[in-house]
Amino acid sequence: MTTMAVDDPPLRRLFDRLDFAPRPPQARLSELLAQWEALRGERVAPRPPFAPGDAPPDAFLFTRRDGENDYVLGRACSSLESVLGSAEAGDTLAAAPNPRQAARLRRLFDAVIKAGEPVLAEFAMEGAGDGAVVDLLAAPMADAEGRICGIFGGCEFRSKSGGAERRSAQAREPAGPVLFALANARALAESVAARLGTEVAPHEERDFEDGEHKIRPTASVRNRDVYVFADLTSSPGQSVNDKLCKLLFFVGALKQSAARSVTVVAPYLCYARKERQTKPRDPVATRYLAQMFESVGVDCVITVTAHSLAAFQNAFRCRTEHLDTDALFAHALAGRLKGRQAAVVAPDPGGEKRAELFRAKLEAVLGMPVAKAFVDKTRSMGKVTGELFAGDVAGRTAIILDDMISTGGTMTRAAAACRRHGASEVIAAATHGLFIDGAPELMRDASISEIWVTDCVALSDLLEPEAHRGRLRIVRAGDLLAGAIRRCHRGGSINELLEHDLALKA
Repeated sequence: MTTMAVDDPPLRRLFDRLDFAPRPPQARLSELLAQWEALRGERVAPRPPFAPGDAPPDAFLFTRRDGENDYVLGRACSSLESVLGSAEAGDTLAAAPNPRQAARLRRLFDAVIKAGEPVLAEFAMEGAGDGAVVDLLAAPMADAEGRICGIFGGCEFRSKSGGAERRSAQAREPAGPVLFALANARALAESVAARLGTEVAPHEERDFEDGEHKIRPTASVRNRDVYVFADLTSSPGQSVNDKLCKLLFFVGALKQSAARSVTVVAPYLCYARKERQTKPRDPVATRYLAQMFESVGVDCVITVTAHSLAAFQNAFRCRTEHLDTDALFAHALAGRLKGRQAAVVAPDPGGEKRAELFRAKLEAVLGMPVAKAFVDKTRSMGKVTGELFAGDVAGRTAIILDDMISTGGTMTRAAAACRRHGASEVIAAATHGLFIDGAPELMRDASISEIWVTDCVALSDLLEPEAHRGRLRIVRAGDLLAGAIRRCHRGGSINELLEHDLALKA
C-alpha cells in the first residue's frame, strides 16, 4: 500500500518520509519488523497472547484507549523517551512531557491502524540541532477478536547531515528505467532493453478456470520509473479485452507497489478507430479507454502512429508521447526506390494528412520530387464504397501508406486503383501489421509487389511464410522506442529524435 493511498497531505507534512511497505535500512528496526511479521503469521496483525513481556527489549507497545483518540503506553524503550520525554507503562500520549511530538505520533498511529499496515516514518526532532533525525517503525496489533487497536514499534536516531549525504548520493546515481513486457510484446521489449543496456524485469501471470486473471511484478519497483510494453491486439488464446484487463491490473499493482511513475508503451493502441460519433448514440471508445488508463494511475502513454493523432492527444489527461514512423520508412525505402519515380498514396481521405507528412519526409530523404494521390473510401454498416481517385501514379512506384493493415481490404482496394491508373508497381506500407486471420485477400493479391510493416506488433501466428511469398519486409522500431524512453527518463527532445537521430542510425 502506498502512502498516497492512505494519508492526507497534513499528515505527510508532519514527516519527511512515510513508507507503508517498509524495509528499514537500520539493522535494529529491520529486526523488529521481522519479529512483527513472524508474530503476525497469516493474520493482518498479531493477536494475543502477545504480552508486553513477549516484545523485544528495544520495542515499544501502545494500546488505543476505547472511545478516546488517545493511546496508552504498554511498554517503553529508551529511544522512545528521547522523543516523548520520560514516560512509564500506563501513561497516555496526551500526558507525555513533549506534547508536540505526542500529537505527531498520535496522527501516525491513527494512520497505521486505519491502513492495517506497518509504516516507516522519518522526521526531525525540533530544537535538537543537526543531530536528531528519527526513523520510527510502527506496526499494527490486534485484540483477541482481531480488531486492530494497538501499535508495536521502535525508533532509531541518526544525524541529519548523514541522511542528507545519503540522499545526495542517491540523487547523483539515478536508477535506470524498469521495463516489463506483457503478452506478445516481449520480443520488442527485449530489443529496446538491449539498446538501453538493461533487461526486461520478471512478472507473474495466472489465468483462473473462470476466466479471471492475476498479474503482478516480481521485481521491486519502489521509487522507480516503470515502462510497461503492451501488445493490445487479439491473438490466439487471448483477446484484446483479456490483454487490456491484464494491463490495467498490472499498472494498478505497480502503483500500489510504490512505483514513482508508470508509462504504458502501447505501440498499437486498441479501440483507437472509434474516436468520434459517426451515428447517433455511438460510443467514443478512445475517450473511455483513456479514462480507464487514468483511473489506475497511468502517468504517461507512448504510442506509435495513432489512428487519429488529434483524438489521441485530446482523449488523455495524463501525459502522452506520439511517435511516427516517417523517418523509419523513408530511410528504409530509400535504397529500394533509388532510380525510380515514386508516389505516396493515401488509401482513404482520413489518411491524407498522414500520407502528406510521409511524402514530405521521403522527398527530403530521396532528394527528388515525390508525387501524391489518394483513394476515396466510405465505410458504413460494414460496406465500403467510393470510386474517386486523384493524383499521379502513372509509371511510378506507388507507396500506399496507412497506420495499420487489418484484414488487408483497404490496401487491396487502393492497390487495384493504383494499377488501373498506371502504377508500375505497388508497395503497401503500414506501421502496424495486424493481419487478421492471416489477411488472405491481401496475401493473394498479385498487384501488390511488397508489404512493409514495423515490428511494433508481433506478426500473427496465422501468417505463414509461404502466404506472402517473400514479399513481407520488416522495419525495426527498437531505436525509435529506445530513444523515446531514454529521453522520457533522462530528458531530451523527442522531436529531435524523430527528425535527426533516426536518420543518423539509418
